[in-house]
Amino acid sequence: MSPFLLTRTLPEGATAADLRADVLHGLTRTPKELPPKWFYDARGSELFEEITRLPEYYPTRTERDILVARAPEIAAATRALTLVELGSGSSEKTRHLLRALRPRLADYVPVDVSESALTGAAAALTEELPGLRVHALVADFTRGLALPGTPGPRLVAFLGGTLGNLLPGERAGFLRSVRSLLEPGDALLLGTDLVKDEATLVAAYDDAAGVTAEFNKNVLAVLARELGADVDAGDFDHVAVWDREREWVEMRLRARRGLTVTIPELDLTVPFAAGEELRTEVSAKFRQEGVAAELAAAGMELSRWWTDERGWFALSLATVV
Repeated sequence: MSPFLLTRTLPEGATAADLRADVLHGLTRTPKELPPKWFYDARGSELFEEITRLPEYYPTRTERDILVARAPEIAAATRALTLVELGSGSSEKTRHLLRALRPRLADYVPVDVSESALTGAAAALTEELPGLRVHALVADFTRGLALPGTPGPRLVAFLGGTLGNLLPGERAGFLRSVRSLLEPGDALLLGTDLVKDEATLVAAYDDAAGVTAEFNKNVLAVLARELGADVDAGDFDHVAVWDREREWVEMRLRARRGLTVTIPELDLTVPFAAGEELRTEVSAKFRQEGVAAELAAAGMELSRWWTDERGWFALSLATVV
């Protein structure tokens, strides 16, 4: 078998169709909203990489520190022969886990919607870790997923706190879909950002340099390029707020004045009142008992819980009930 195999399960044109559907649904409802996945064109991905290096944005480096410290324990606890990573991107943080799982680990299955990210990461990994087989899947894991036939036990990793971008009902459905992939002996490694003081949370999504504001407004550039929207980023302010009741951060775009956005590709006209907000991201923060409850509802049991010294971020290991 070749050390690298790529399988596309995401239909050609699916991304464009999803964007049209999300914009039509999200901009005609009250309040207006768009899913955060539309931030991540080439420019958005560059901006997010810049965000991860900002002093205010702690999640990426904190999770990386936990992975570096705990990867040997994770490897010993799971004894995985296959690592499956959902939303793998560049596989940057996962390298620590891959090295700890070697030489026992035989197969790595990265899953992402970006074929270019998958091929770039695979080229580097097959060179760094000779003998590792990489079977990349171009797929949207939120649509359900069929994994290739690789040896078990398998460890499914969902890192970066991305679970928090899903609303509660979506999280429940996603965790059930992950459970359906697991067999006895398999495990889920989950990264979750934790509840902490409001100032720290809001600053992570509203940095002093304005990088997150540019990242937030990048979704408007996507609408303009892909759907012909006549929207000006200068007409909107970036807003980040902490919802104490739901325990999540929301990013929004607030109209500076009354205006109308036309989207020719959808034959759609969208009015905004002055001060009206468009929600572009929810980032839920978690507590250990809440993570355990959500895993249990999906048919999994929280077996290990690792945090950094401050208790700001957590890695959870869950097994099949």
